[in-house]
This record gives sequence, structure tokens and C-alpha cells, in this order.
Amino acid sequence: MFENLTDRLSHTLKNISGKGRLTAENIKETLREVRMALLEADVALPVIREFVNRVKEKAVGIEVSKSLTPGQEFIKLVQTELEAVMGESNEALNLAAQPPAVILMAGLQGAGKTTSVGKLAKQLQEVEKKKVLVVSADVYRPAAIKQLETLAADVGADFFPSSPDQKPIDIADAAVEHAKRKFYDVLIVDTAGRLAIDEEMMGEIKSLHSAIDPVETLFVVDAMTGQDAANTAKAFGDALPLTGVILTKVDGDARGGAALSVRYITGKPIKFLGVGEKTDALEPFHPDRVASRILGMGDVLSLIEDIQRNVDQDKAQKLAKKFKEKKGFDLEDFREQLGQMQNMGGMMGMLDKLPGMSKLPTDIKDKVDDKMFRQMEAIISSMTMKERERPDLIKGSRKKRIAAGSGTQVQDVNRLLKQFTQMQKMMKKMQKGGMKGMMRNMQGMMGGMGGGFNPFGR
Repeated sequence: MFENLTDRLSHTLKNISGKGRLTAENIKETLREVRMALLEADVALPVIREFVNRVKEKAVGIEVSKSLTPGQEFIKLVQTELEAVMGESNEALNLAAQPPAVILMAGLQGAGKTTSVGKLAKQLQEVEKKKVLVVSADVYRPAAIKQLETLAADVGADFFPSSPDQKPIDIADAAVEHAKRKFYDVLIVDTAGRLAIDEEMMGEIKSLHSAIDPVETLFVVDAMTGQDAANTAKAFGDALPLTGVILTKVDGDARGGAALSVRYITGKPIKFLGVGEKTDALEPFHPDRVASRILGMGDVLSLIEDIQRNVDQDKAQKLAKKFKEKKGFDLEDFREQLGQMQNMGGMMGMLDKLPGMSKLPTDIKDKVDDKMFRQMEAIISSMTMKERERPDLIKGSRKKRIAAGSGTQVQDVNRLLKQFTQMQKMMKKMQKGGMKGMMRNMQGMMGGMGGGFNPFGR
């Protein structure tokens, strides 16, 4: 997410960060570079103009705190203005209504609307502890109704049935009545999308909105459409009283133009980011954290929240106890760690949130391959528990069986075993040397990318 913008801005702002004095000339040069970076990120022109003018205006009379250089103060100012453009703070859903609180989802076809309904239902149940009902009023695509039914089952939400021969308003009214009778806290209504904005579609969704009077009307839009996402959101906002936006497919958007344009163009807050295909890949949108990521400073708070949400605490404590008691780290422990890492969006999803990752050489970034981690997990899953506990048992015929069971080659099994042996040695040294030993070994591991345990490639 935001890779291109982060690379450009990090490079540009690095040139000014060490300046002992800010002049009209070096501010002008840096702002020209910032403008170019935002244009390449497909940020809407009015947003760029306003952003650059505000930074320029404030930078001229900048007051420098004792702990920062003028250059660092300028970067802090850029971060503050990025946050302001995106909305300054997270705006949560307003569910303070007589139950059921109705959420209406709107958007174009293919934006990820139905998937977002499932993700939102899961989050409301698990985080907000709400009883959730979902319904599809998309009578034009029978597949959409079936898709939502399947998603509801996956996330454990209740599904209110509907069919293509019904009218959208009748479906929604019936769902609201059912939700009232069965004491649901939240009802999420999925609506029909179109390939483009048209009057018939807008008229239908306006009528639906009037009939059910939702507390939240969320516009779902594909981040990969750049500033067009903001323009489409504005067209919907002119027709409907939108309360917020869900930006989807953010993990596939290297530019970031939509995230920086939507709030300014529509006046509506981005409430959530869709960051992957899994049903838990929906993050509350925090402008301050996103600004930090854009400037290459990472997003440690979101990473901590990911860990709290996705890591099995019992297993983590069991491993910590094992490590403290200096018991061996086996392949089953390794497999569990790989699985938990996948739950947090894989290696790239985690690296994206760590400070300084934009400074990693491109060739190392390119070697980060989550497919390889999934392959490693499959290989270990094809072993017996005895083999996972005692990898030294794995010889010729066992290797062939494990390779066949995991759909890999014997050399893949050999590579995993070699890497695991290196990892075991590192774990033993860490147990002996504590934190200093761990850091020394981590540096050695990263320095010798070719020879030892190498999580970044083959």
C-alpha cells in the first residue's frame, strides 16, 4: 500500500531532513518534488493544490522545537497536513440508534461491496459484540444473493433470504421487521451495483434509503481507480446522504491517490480500508497511521492490533514458556508461527507496517514471497507429529512421501530442513545470549542472505 508515494516522498524529504536552515529556495524545490509525487500517486488536483499551499504557508514562518532540526520540523508539518487532508482521526460507525441499527451499502459493481458486507459483519460481531443480520437487495444478480449467503455462513452472521422476483424495498422492509422481532443489534443491507452511475440506479437506491432510513450509508469504492474513486464517491454523495466510505483493494494500490482524495472531494470520512480477500481483512481507517506509513515511518499501532486480534495468546505463551525453559523449538512450533503470520496478512503485510521498511533495497523487497511461506507450511503439515518433533528422522523415503503429500519436490523439503536447522541454531544462541545475542544473530542472518536461514527467497 502506497509503495510508490512512500518511495518518492521518503527520497524527497530525506534531502531536506538534515537541513539546518529552511529557505524559500529549498522549501520551493522540495514542494515541487512533493507535488510531482502526489501527481504520480493519482491524487486529485484540487487536493494537491490545497495541500501544497497549506504546507508552503505554514513552512515559511515555521517555529522549530529544540529537539528537531528545521528539516525534521518540515517533515512533521507535511505529516500533519497529510492527516488533515485524510480527516485527522478515525471516525467509527455511529450505531447509537433504536435496534436494529441499519447500515446501507452502496457502490458500483465490482467494487467489493458484498465482500465488504461480510467483513463488516464479522468485525461488528467480534469487536463490537453485536448480533448482526445481513440481507441482499440486489435482485439483478441472483449470484450476489447466493454470495452473501455463503459469506454470512463463513463469518457466522445470520442471513435474511431474498429472491430476484422481489422488489428491493419489499426485501429491505421485511428484513427490518425480522430484525426487530428477533432483537438484532445491526442490519446490513447490500444493494445492487451498476457498471456506471445512472439515473435509474440512483432513483432506486434513493427510494430504498427513504424507506429504511439507515443510521449509516456507506459508499464502497475500489482504491485502484485512484482519483476516480473520489469523483464517483462525490456523485453518490450528491444523490445520497452518505455517512462514510469503505476503500477496498487497498493492498493492490501502490499509489494511494484515492485515500488522499476521497475525504477532501466528498467531505465524507473514510471509515474502513479493505486490505485483502480474507474476511478479517478490514481495518478501521486512521489518518494519522496512514500518514505515518506514507512517510515511511511504519504503523506499529496497527501491527500491535493485528497481533492482539490474530495471534493465539495461549499458543504464544506456551512457546514463550518453552523458550524460557530452554526446550527445543520444533517444526510444529515453526508451522504455528507461519500460520499466525499468514493471519496477519503475510510477511509483506507485516513489513509494510514496520518503520524504515521503505528504505529496504528493492531486490530484498522483491524476494519477500508469501507463496514460499505457504509452501513451507504445507510441507510441515504433510509430516507426522513425530517427524515435526524430530526432523532428524526425515530421510530418503520419508522426504519423498512428504513432498508428494504437499505437492512439492524433494529439494523443497531439503531446503526447508536446512533452513530450519539454521533457525534452531539461532534459537539456541538466543537462549544463551539473551537480547544482545539475538540481535547479533539477526544481523548475521540478514547479512548473509544467501547462506543461512533466508525467509526472503530461495
